[in-house]
Amino acid sequence: MSSNANSVGVLGGGAWGTALAQMLASDGRDVLLWARETELVEEINARHTNSLFLPSATLAPTIRATSDIADMAACGTILAVTPAQHLGAVLGTLTRHPADLVLCSKGIEAGSGRLMNDVAKDACPASDIAILSGPTFAHEVAGGLPTAVTLACAGGEDQWARLKPVIARPQFRPYYSDDVVGAEIGGAVKNVLAIACGVVDGLQLGQNARAALIARGYAEMLRFGEALGAQGETLAGLCGLGDLVLTCSSTSSRNFSLGKALGEGQSAADLMADRRTVAEGAHTAPVLHELAEKRGIAMPIVGAVNRLLSGDDAQQVVAALLSRPLRAEHGTGS
Repeated sequence: MSSNANSVGVLGGGAWGTALAQMLASDGRDVLLWARETELVEEINARHTNSLFLPSATLAPTIRATSDIADMAACGTILAVTPAQHLGAVLGTLTRHPADLVLCSKGIEAGSGRLMNDVAKDACPASDIAILSGPTFAHEVAGGLPTAVTLACAGGEDQWARLKPVIARPQFRPYYSDDVVGAEIGGAVKNVLAIACGVVDGLQLGQNARAALIARGYAEMLRFGEALGAQGETLAGLCGLGDLVLTCSSTSSRNFSLGKALGEGQSAADLMADRRTVAEGAHTAPVLHELAEKRGIAMPIVGAVNRLLSGDDAQQVVAALLSRPLRAEHGTGS
């Protein structure tokens, strides 16, 4: 099947994938949405709803769902919105690589420690890779509320010129970057920090503590990102600090909600076994902690989240953080 350079598809029928499909279809464009669940595909096509993952939205009639990934071969641009830990496997089933592959999943691959762009380059070597990341709640994007994101293009300004008309909408504003690594690290690290902020909320430690955690967490994000070659200005933008502030402040964030439940005393094992939607930070925390340890990068908040997810008591983990030696605010330590 030949591709159409103007056709667009979305891989993943969860809340974020469905919201992006709805945004892309807001100007009447035909959008192909791939989902694993055949009953979900049937519901989207018959009733224009996704009651499983995004019940608040009535979907545009120009969104067509499919469970056959071979149908995606017709798309010149694909937005990949599958969970980070499954991205490589899903991309590996594509029968044809799109000209532009836009990654919308936030995480680091467990086991390998690879960023998503490295996973995608191995799976789809013929595609130009871009990263779409920023402060976004799916239900707000689906509802047409104003949103701004970073669109980091490995293909540089030529790719940006191709993707602008595909992705930009009056209420969905992308900002160009060529810092793919920075855009990825911002999204991956903020998920882990959002769990920590949820714990602060669950333990009722107050707004002072949450603000301090966001600021100190951002310092950890910056240290880690710059060590891997990210630009500081990228991490200070929408895909870093902007996304961090959003997801550390609301139970609409799955990661924040997970942390809140941990802070309230619920078991990490029970929470992870019981969650239908993915809290990517829970998968990212162990590999991020390991990478930081190997590189000698101080990330005490990330380490604390990793201990919480391993079953340590929230009160004790917070006490250990607060008893760390006092240091200068800026520098390699934290």
